Amino acid sequence: MSFTATVLTLYPDAFPGPLGVSLLETARRNGLWALETVDIRSFSRHKHASVDDTPAGGGPGMVLRPDVAAAAIDSVDRGSRPLIHLTPRGRPLSQTLVRDWAAGPGVVVFCGRFEGLDQRVIEARGMEEVSVGDAVLAGGEGPAMVLIEACVRLIPGVLGKIESTEDESFEGDLLEYPHYTRPRSWDGRDIPEVLLSGDHGRIARWRKDKAEEITRQRRPDLWARYQRRQGEEP
Repeated sequence: MSFTATVLTLYPDAFPGPLGVSLLETARRNGLWALETVDIRSFSRHKHASVDDTPAGGGPGMVLRPDVAAAAIDSVDRGSRPLIHLTPRGRPLSQTLVRDWAAGPGVVVFCGRFEGLDQRVIEARGMEEVSVGDAVLAGGEGPAMVLIEACVRLIPGVLGKIESTEDESFEGDLLEYPHYTRPRSWDGRDIPEVLLSGDHGRIARWRKDKAEEITRQRRPDLWARYQRRQGEEP
């Protein structure tokens, strides 16, 4: 069975978007994964297809109604797939999570809108809250595409070589080292000499040193975790 991503959204026309180009679309046409959308609004019983209402307790904005959201969720045959609610308050999306999901039958992703989704639905349906970053967006469609792409590219056969996914940012808690290609000199800047040496041992050491340096400078949280994995004190 191929990996299946089911997206519950108020804007199904937003999909496939970036998921429908390049290697991802080729893999989808070849049956390596499938994409489904569910229009949340179609489950509204309101004469104007309303899906939201004012927040209990007052305050600005609107909240997605629990009856509409639950009806949309219950229409999906989830099987063993995780039900993910994309929200800024969720736990951070990580390569570890993505690898686990990519190895399974797929994901069901609920795209939030407005001020949020009624908490009762989140609890009653056992939704897993996930955030793609410390920023607030207008809705969950963009984050859904990020999450799905991160999963799909790890499916065997999607990328040309499995090595493409083994030596990149977040693997082993390090950010990726810098990359260079021809021309050898550009805009007064040269490719580091070590990369032209042909000495694979030196190149591997240089790349590891650079990955450690960049991680230490830019992501102290990852650096501390990396040091713990190496049996060192941060």
